[in-house]
Amino acid sequence: MEYDLLVVGGGVNGAGIARDAAGRGLSVLLVEQNDLASATSSASTKLVHGGLRYLEYYEFRLVREALEERETLLAMAPHIIWPLRFVLPHAHATRPAWLVRLGLFLYDHLGGRKRLPGSRGLSLTGAPEGASLKTQYRKAFVYSDCWVDDARLVALNAIDASERGAVIETRTKLVAAHRVSDGWEARLRAQDGGERQVRARAIVNAAGPWVSEVLSGGLNVTTGSGARLIKGSHIVVPRLFEGDQAYMLQNPDRRIVFAIPYEDRFTLIGTTDVAWDAPPGPARIDAAEVDYLCDSINRYFDRQLTPADVVWSYAGVRPLFDDKADSASAVTRDYVLEVDAAEGHAPVLSVFGGKITTYRRLADHALEKLAEFFPQAGPSWTRGAVLPGGDLPDLDRTALARALRTEHPFLPEDLAFRLARSYGTRARRILTGAKSLSDLGEDFGAGLRAGEVDYLVAHEWARTAEDILYRRSKLGLHLPPGGAERLEAYLAGKTTTEASRPAPLSAEA
Repeated sequence: MEYDLLVVGGGVNGAGIARDAAGRGLSVLLVEQNDLASATSSASTKLVHGGLRYLEYYEFRLVREALEERETLLAMAPHIIWPLRFVLPHAHATRPAWLVRLGLFLYDHLGGRKRLPGSRGLSLTGAPEGASLKTQYRKAFVYSDCWVDDARLVALNAIDASERGAVIETRTKLVAAHRVSDGWEARLRAQDGGERQVRARAIVNAAGPWVSEVLSGGLNVTTGSGARLIKGSHIVVPRLFEGDQAYMLQNPDRRIVFAIPYEDRFTLIGTTDVAWDAPPGPARIDAAEVDYLCDSINRYFDRQLTPADVVWSYAGVRPLFDDKADSASAVTRDYVLEVDAAEGHAPVLSVFGGKITTYRRLADHALEKLAEFFPQAGPSWTRGAVLPGGDLPDLDRTALARALRTEHPFLPEDLAFRLARSYGTRARRILTGAKSLSDLGEDFGAGLRAGEVDYLVAHEWARTAEDILYRRSKLGLHLPPGGAERLEAYLAGKTTTEASRPAPLSAEA
């Protein structure tokens, strides 16, 4: 097979670039060695935000771009992105009040804010937001950002790319590629060991933590740039506070930690910044990071945490652009796109850095950099184009949940809301023809039924219980004992071969 673009990496940047390119009329193949969003893109703090603290490092362009994208993404995917108010208790020893006020003034005005309310001061005495905090914190600031279901954002971009003609192949690794007269010839290996070759006019290296490895190993390309790998870890604990607000906590080391309402019954706490010196791969939180996050909470909240309170944790390795900053926290969160096409050779574009909030703009910039190689490509189009399921009237998920219950009166209220929140208007595809809960098939617990599982397998590349329980949803935190095992057995009985995947070629091909 021959494609215009081979995209390596199924994280948010790879999926976003594949979607953008397919929408411009290019033929696209995206390969991901594991599951979509199985590395960095599902291990974020799950925020669409401007990056308030980046102002301290004078990253005004990055913050402006991120703030502009914040409301663009909210309009694109209101089912999986929604506004969130943040309470920033004032700790004078960390940053003076005037500096915080100045930062929030810039934050309110840099990005042309339209939908989200601006910042304000808040007296915590007697305020609901102060009820769970220690009494020494009497004043706070409140500002707006957005929450995002990060792994679903990746899946929706991949779905949209596929529906625009892109081929998405998970569990498929780029083994090696070399330049030929009119492009690249790449060898791919499927999870079952079968290999085949494809050709592409250009390659996009969006491999995240593996970006340098793909360049020097798989593509045999030398560059002066590199990724600085930083581990960020999070913990989840039983709900710490009442209310829908989140908290931004300033620590004595000038780092910040977020405490965010999570899955109704929990609080998400993160993140850390720890240099990662090992090869790219799965990461786990260590004891020192757990202690650091617990200490951050204990500094502010009446309720004191210990490691025993942690019900779940996750860690990811962020591939930041190596700008030679002294500390992990100071490394730029901006992205750098580099094209190697020396002496008229077929191009490879590599993505260094980036953040979820700016993924759409990054993809747009990537296609701009490749424009000279694809004069037939259409114009920029993604601003204002909603993601699958995001066509909600008035951006209202609650109204959709009510509509689903009207159409299907048997739906429990919490299930209707979860389906609306996860799938938007495409929840109706899961519910088509169902007249009772039993019509949705086997119940694995927490409202997850076989009909939804079948949809995820057929349309969202889900293959394992982990794919479904911790990436396509967060139901792994809610499932009763034995539910995950029954789900895995159910999936084992299904055919998981991707119909679109060509038969493997022989080793001599």
